Amino acid sequence: MGFLSVLSQAHKWIGERAGLGDVVIDATAGGGVDTLALAELVGRNGLVHALDIQQEALYRTRERLSAAGSLEQVRLHLLDHARMAEAVSPQHQGCVSAVMFNLGYLPGGDTSVITTPSTTIEALASALNLLKPGGIVTCVLYPGHSGGDTEALAVEAWAAGLPPAEGHAVLYRQPQRNTAPYLVAVEKRKR
Repeated sequence: MGFLSVLSQAHKWIGERAGLGDVVIDATAGGGVDTLALAELVGRNGLVHALDIQQEALYRTRERLSAAGSLEQVRLHLLDHARMAEAVSPQHQGCVSAVMFNLGYLPGGDTSVITTPSTTIEALASALNLLKPGGIVTCVLYPGHSGGDTEALAVEAWAAGLPPAEGHAVLYRQPQRNTAPYLVAVEKRKR
């Protein structure tokens, strides 16, 4: 038995902190893989906000959710992840169980459209504010593509710089392969 992939590990950690009826966010919808996993996790009485800056990504996500019969509990937003708080209603702010990030670019899409350190750090700070105590942010990083290494280092620095009273962070990575995808997760501290 081997280690879990970074995406499987992110799903596992989220599954330990979110469940039926919860509010969760997919900050980078992409092809909808994470959105569907979150929709199945929270069930029909839960709510998933899925954001992406590319309409093509939201089309792919909608198709995946429709095919699985899981569109009902998902709200799709054509919105930069740095503006995620705009998508979440006031009564759910501070009550979100999990926020997922899968950074980089849309597979099979325009590889020049990538997530960037400045908006990603802003989005991570917003995600932490939206979380309930004990909630989690997971961020899959891709240092192997152009710009991905800079973004990965910025996310790591952000997580490492969090005051312990605000949240604690972990890294999940293969140290033998410096361009392999890896995971940063932050659990919001209970107050």
